Amino acid sequence: MTAQLKNKRAAQAAAEKVLADYNIQAAPVPVDRIAKQMGAQLRFSPLDQELSGMIFIKDGVPIIGVNSLHHPNRQRFTIAHEIGHLVLHRQALISAVHVDKDFKLFRGPKTAEISEPMEVAANYFGSALLVPKAFIDPFLDELHVDMDDEKPLEELAQKFRVSKQVLTYRIQNLMQA
Repeated sequence: MTAQLKNKRAAQAAAEKVLADYNIQAAPVPVDRIAKQMGAQLRFSPLDQELSGMIFIKDGVPIIGVNSLHHPNRQRFTIAHEIGHLVLHRQALISAVHVDKDFKLFRGPKTAEISEPMEVAANYFGSALLVPKAFIDPFLDELHVDMDDEKPLEELAQKFRVSKQVLTYRIQNLMQA
């Protein structure tokens, strides 16, 4: 088993644990509420376009910065991604601010593979938190994807309050698992 596969499985398990711990049973997943219940402060500010978010721990309190200029679905992914860093990489956050410049997850098929392992894991965690396997499985059986008709994917993305890119990434990862 490759290190990347181990990281994805760990990220999946961690996202499922967060969902269970906070008794989340339906979409859309309230990532802002989860972050706050984890003790994190959310700060929305206009940032450079390529800056999606950041996380750091100050006096024991996690601070998640989110680009207020980004689409609300993008902000949700940023929060989920930063929760991933908090859950998976907390020790690394104690000594430094972790800045996420324009996640590379959705820029091309190979991009996620060449990213830092921490970023790949946080991306996977974020998508698993926003689109939990248990929540999407019932829809996958009924989903008929026609390359000329994106409406079913758009409707499903709206239900989960994620972009089509996040939804597609998540479905592809679930089919590979």
